[in-house]
Amino acid sequence: MPEIDAQSVQAALANVTHPDFGKPLSTLQLVRDVAVSKGRVSLTVICNAPVDSLQRTIQEEIERALSPLGVSEVHVTWDLQVPMRPTSAEDPVPGVRNVVLVMSGKGGVGKSTCAANLTLALSRAGARVGLLDADIYGPSIPTMLGVEGHPRANQDKKIIPLERFGIKIMSIGFMIESDRDAIIWRGPMVQGALLQFLGDVAWGELDYLIVDLPPGTGDVALSLGQKLKTTGAVMVTTPQEVALQDVYKGVSMCQKLQIPILGVIENMSYFVDPAGVRHELFGSGGGQKVAEYADAPLLGQVPVEPAVRQCGDDGTPIVQADPKAASAQVFTAITDALTRGIARTAFERTGGDRAPDTKAQRRLKILR
Repeated sequence: MPEIDAQSVQAALANVTHPDFGKPLSTLQLVRDVAVSKGRVSLTVICNAPVDSLQRTIQEEIERALSPLGVSEVHVTWDLQVPMRPTSAEDPVPGVRNVVLVMSGKGGVGKSTCAANLTLALSRAGARVGLLDADIYGPSIPTMLGVEGHPRANQDKKIIPLERFGIKIMSIGFMIESDRDAIIWRGPMVQGALLQFLGDVAWGELDYLIVDLPPGTGDVALSLGQKLKTTGAVMVTTPQEVALQDVYKGVSMCQKLQIPILGVIENMSYFVDPAGVRHELFGSGGGQKVAEYADAPLLGQVPVEPAVRQCGDDGTPIVQADPKAASAQVFTAITDALTRGIARTAFERTGGDRAPDTKAQRRLKILR
């Protein structure tokens, strides 16, 4: 068998196609630092979404492509480069690569639960993440994340967000004396606070900023849509028809504001009893109906589990407290689908000729 060299390795790698982009890794310029030593190959692959199952698939294809060369070992180093949303010179958070709104026209469907768990799933996957609680009148993120205290300002007079589990967090709940105090503000004051939470907070460099929106289609959602170029919105619903009617309004608002719908989460989708029997407590099919109306994917169906409520009340959401729980695994799968969808959309913006962005990559550490 001829000696293995970098040129033959590069030729073999030209046959490895990216599962999401449909083009060879080499064409997309996602392979770096190919080195060969004594039958062993090491290389760096840039990934545009922090998804370990995607990385496993790509590594298996690389190993399969190199096997005929007689390669004894393949070592892949993964560098994460999340695509950047389109921005303008006036963007209030220029260091944030993606802004994802978690919203619903309906109250009580579990937006905050979804936002908190998606944020933690992203962090556990190795992304730099922030969570903005934009529900001015009913902030629940401080309770769900178990965070107390008041933010302080840095030397640039920017508000330093509080942190827990490696994520940056900002909420109006940190600015009031008691969590039982009511916020009695008119619309302009709410809009002003929201804009401060964007432009006057030291978010720094983030891959994703998750924004937990209040119910309805009022001032907060409207201000965000007008002042900030978002990556898109994730719509949260429960299966029953009474919830759908309000969620449709949320979808309609996004369409009018030209906010892309990234996908739909059907929360409280079903309950599995101790005998293993599945019960659809709130009906079925609601999430799929919203997804079809929004022309967006149904990202996942989250089951009803008492531990989700308990973990949220205790300040450690289920994805962090028990990653192997059924609901935690669904949230993780939803996050994977969401980030892969964001990367595919960015790839399509390039005309399908190159990867979304291959600059300023950094090492990805899988924490799951």
